[in-house]
This record gives sequence, structure tokens and C-alpha cells, in this order.
Amino acid sequence: MAKLTSDLARSKALETALIDDFGETTWDSLDRRINRLVNGLRAVGLTAEDTIAVVAGNSREWFEIAMACSHGGWTYVPANWHWVADELAYLFQDAGAKAVICDHRFASVVAAALSDERADGVLAVIGIESPNSASQPAFAGEPRFQSYESLLSSAPEDEPDNQLLGGPMFYTSGTTGRPKGVRSAWAGAPTLGPEVLQAIASGMSAFLPSSGRTLLCGPFYHSAQWAFSFLPFVAGASVVMRHRFDAAESLELIDRYAVTNIHLVPTQMKRLLDVPADRRAQFKGESLHVVWHGAAPCPPSVKQEMIAWWGPKINEYYGSTEGSVISMISSSDWLARGGSVGKPSPTVEVIVVDDNSERITDGRDGTLYFRNLSGADFRYHNDDAKTEAAHLTPGVFTTGDVGHIDAEGYLWLTDRKIDMIISGGVNIYPAEIEGVLASHPSVADVAVIGVPDDEFGENVKAIIQVTEGVSPDPDLEVELLAVCHARLARYKAPKSFDFIDLIPRSAAGKIVKTLLRRPYWEGRSRSI
Repeated sequence: MAKLTSDLARSKALETALIDDFGETTWDSLDRRINRLVNGLRAVGLTAEDTIAVVAGNSREWFEIAMACSHGGWTYVPANWHWVADELAYLFQDAGAKAVICDHRFASVVAAALSDERADGVLAVIGIESPNSASQPAFAGEPRFQSYESLLSSAPEDEPDNQLLGGPMFYTSGTTGRPKGVRSAWAGAPTLGPEVLQAIASGMSAFLPSSGRTLLCGPFYHSAQWAFSFLPFVAGASVVMRHRFDAAESLELIDRYAVTNIHLVPTQMKRLLDVPADRRAQFKGESLHVVWHGAAPCPPSVKQEMIAWWGPKINEYYGSTEGSVISMISSSDWLARGGSVGKPSPTVEVIVVDDNSERITDGRDGTLYFRNLSGADFRYHNDDAKTEAAHLTPGVFTTGDVGHIDAEGYLWLTDRKIDMIISGGVNIYPAEIEGVLASHPSVADVAVIGVPDDEFGENVKAIIQVTEGVSPDPDLEVELLAVCHARLARYKAPKSFDFIDLIPRSAAGKIVKTLLRRPYWEGRSRSI
């Protein structure tokens, strides 16, 4: 049996472990499928420390893959399924993916990415079939392709030998260039066994019910959604998931499946509040033990309404893909200190430094750095310079945020040092979009900024300085948008364009975005 599920397969054999849009899987069946998947992936040539890219929506198969990798010593890369073929081809090459697993919903874009020469290193392509059809026409003629279920059925159910710890490498965008993989402690250590992950997951029971049921209603490729669903799952909590978030349905699912814990982003909280009153009145929520929210700043009015509706079970955390959870704050503490992100975790030291990299200890604002007291650290895959730039000293890193610690030990965030846009809980980095737009011959200079949006918090706006002799008009906007859609996921594309005579730059040549943002944020507080 797989080490992480063997006890659960014995004690909860016929109980439901996973529920998705298409069906259910018991703990016993899950354990057997994980055995087959580990053996099957080894049969296609994967060895410990190889990397597997996964392009899949929320599904039972995704959890099987994560579990199999946790036993096979493989690094798995959760790909953003909004990405276009160019972005995926880059990912396959940069991550050094030896295999790609995709579900039927994204077969066409994955097939297009695999036709790119950057994907030549991929040895195996495994397709998760639609429950309604086993065909994968997008991969016709692809010699590396085989179906997921065929792989499982052809592999032995015997317990895999030499089980080794593997884990995820999440890709996060940067202020310059393409996204980079974050190799953190979660990425696995194939010198250790899977039971190490079980010990870590069990330690989360202090703030997540280990014997409860999680509702996963955000994309599993996001590090927070992964952590707040997969880790409780490893500890024995079952998971109900949906590929797409529907606010009214989520309320119904919580009651129907006696959900105990859920992770939300502020946009989802706003949509829950917008559910018609008669539907909201039907919601009981008696099983719900804890609600965690993060990934983006939450408008105070939204949070206050959620606390008034769901009570003190609403909790907030501050963290990052690089540093995991850094601080947490309860409803009561937040109501007393609206705006704080709580006290740092006992395992995290927060260091505030000034522009000279000297420590600040008197409550003034400075750049925030963090040290994991367990010794855990991270590096950016294939980018030593970016890794070095993020660290003050080895083991002491920054997310680029500015803030302070008050006299009572609470952490406050006051500014973002980087230009990141957070739209609906998703991080969007302007430099990537600016690089695409700058390639158009009609663009002399470009700046991308975040502007206010009542539902998503911020949305993407492109400010364009056109090439001499070019007339800015709606046709040019259509062309620029087409360029973005061809090379970037849709959520990164500008929602609006403005044309100005000259993009302001400093003496050092850097765009002065504070000047560009000011007219849009006049009278409004831009969240950190």
C-alpha cells in the first residue's frame, strides 16, 4: 500500500475520499489507484527526481497524481490551465518536464505546446479522458501519448517499493521576464520517505480539521489552494471539489457534504455575499469549522459582512508561494485591529529593514524579510540571480512587501514594493505584459498598472505611447489585445488601454508608475 494512504485505506476503506464534478472515489480505491499510478509512471521511464508537468482542472485524478508523486520522488509542476501554448511550452522546457499529464479540457492547448521544439525533452504524454469519451483527438499521431486509465489498468497493483518523497514546484511570475519555479521545502526530498509529509500535514490540525471535509473551490495549481486542501487530505480529511466556483452552489455543497473547512479569496467572498437573499437564507453552515482567506487584500466591508453572516470562524493569513504561511489573524483580533495581518507564526521570524539593510525595531515601516526557524528556505529554479536578489542573507528572504511590527507584535502591511497587480486573488506581473506589448511596432513605450475594480480589487490597464506617426484608435487596441491573447493567458490581458504622449521615466530610466496610477486611485486607498 502507498504509505500515505495505507492506514486510511484500512480504517476508512469504503468511506469517500474524493468527490468532483464527475463522481466519487473511496479511500480503498484511491490507495489501489495510487499504487498503479506509481508503478505505471515508473514503467514509462520516470525515475526519482524527474519532473512531471500537470495541466488539469480540479479533479480526483489531480489528487491521485499529487499522491503518486509524493511516493515516487517526483517533482510535479501544477500548470496554470489558463495559459496559452507558448506559455506552456516555456514551462515544459524551463521545468525540465519528462512527462506531461493533462485532462480532456486542455488537450488542444497542450497538444499545441508539445508541438513546440521547446517540449522535445518530454518523454511521455498522459491524457485524462473525459468521462463521456475516451478519445483524445488532439493527440492524434502523438507517439508519446497514452491514456491515463490505460496506464493504470496496465500497471500492477502491488505496493511500490522504494517509496520516496516528492512534491510540487509552483511557478510564480516575477517583476521581470517569464515566471519562475519556486523550489521550496514542499518540492520534496527524494532522500526521505513520504511519511515525512504525513507528519507535516498532521501538524496542521491546530488550524485545519484533520478528520473533516474540505471544499476546494479554487484552482489546485495555486499554492494556497493546494496547501489548504492537499495537506488536510494527507492527514485524512476528504475533499469535495469543483472545477469552477459558483457561489450559490458552494453554499449548497457545504451543507450537503458537511464541509468543515474552506479556503476563499476576497472575490469569492464578495460573490457569496451577492447570492440572492432567499438562497442565502437556506444556508445553515452548521458543519463549517473554519474559513481561511488570503491571496489578496480583502475590502474591510466585505470581511465585516462575512463575519456578521458566518461568525468568528473567518480567519485570515498572510503568506506567499516562497514562504508559505507567515502570519494569521482571527476574526476577533481583526475586528479589534482592522488592517493587521496578525501575529507571525511561531516558526517564522519577521525582520524589518531600512533602505540601508539595517534592522528597524521601533515600529517604523521598512522592507519585510522573513526567516523560517525550521531552516526551510527556497530558491528560484534556473535563476540564481533572482534567488540572491530575494535574500538579505541565506535563509532570510523578502516578498517585496513593506510594513512594520507594532508594540503588541502584530504585523501590518503598508505598501507593495513591486508592481504586482492582484486581480481576484491572482497575481499578475506587469513586466510580462509590457514585454509582449512592446513587441508591437506601433508601441514606442508601454506601462501596465492596476486600476480599481469593485469586484476583482484591481484590473489590468495598459498605458501606451505610440510610435511616431501612428494614430491611437480602436483598431490599434484590437491589434494589441490580439497580440496579448496569442502569447498570454486571458486573465493577464489588459481590460483597457489608455494612450498618452509620453510615458514618464526617472533619470535612471525607470517608469514612474506612481504618477500613472495616481489619477485612477484618487480618493481611494490602493490595497497593498
